[in-house]
Amino acid sequence: MYHAIVRRKLRRAFADINAGRYDGIAAQFAPQHRHAMPGEHALAGERHTLASTTRWYERLQRLLPGLAFDVRAIVVGGMPWRTVATVAWDDRFTLPDGTAGSNTGVHEFELRWGRVRSLVIHCDSQRLQRYCERLVACGVAEAGAAPITDAA
Repeated sequence: MYHAIVRRKLRRAFADINAGRYDGIAAQFAPQHRHAMPGEHALAGERHTLASTTRWYERLQRLLPGLAFDVRAIVVGGMPWRTVATVAWDDRFTLPDGTAGSNTGVHEFELRWGRVRSLVIHCDSQRLQRYCERLVACGVAEAGAAPITDAA
């Protein structure tokens, strides 16, 4: 039963992003956590505070306002005090010049008592970097900004 609840909460979080409702996403994280995305682009980096993770989701919404995920699979294991979950997805969005974009990836979660303790987002980071470069060419200067990070 617990794993079904976790799967439902994860599906709801992705549905919220699909609907443009980002404001509740960061609240699902523990006060101290790890939120990371590998790569060399404006969405890369590692964050450990709610403030920096909130700024990251605000940037994601500004850079890819029509971002939508198609969740392919959710796998959950463990107990409430240490749950691991993986969400496999395909995404799609439209750049300001009308170009359709997409990526595929996995969100790797560690939850403790229902709060996200760690999230690492894995996708084709070179593809995402090229989309960021295209956004800069379209006049979206923030797509060329340094990653939001507070990691030591």
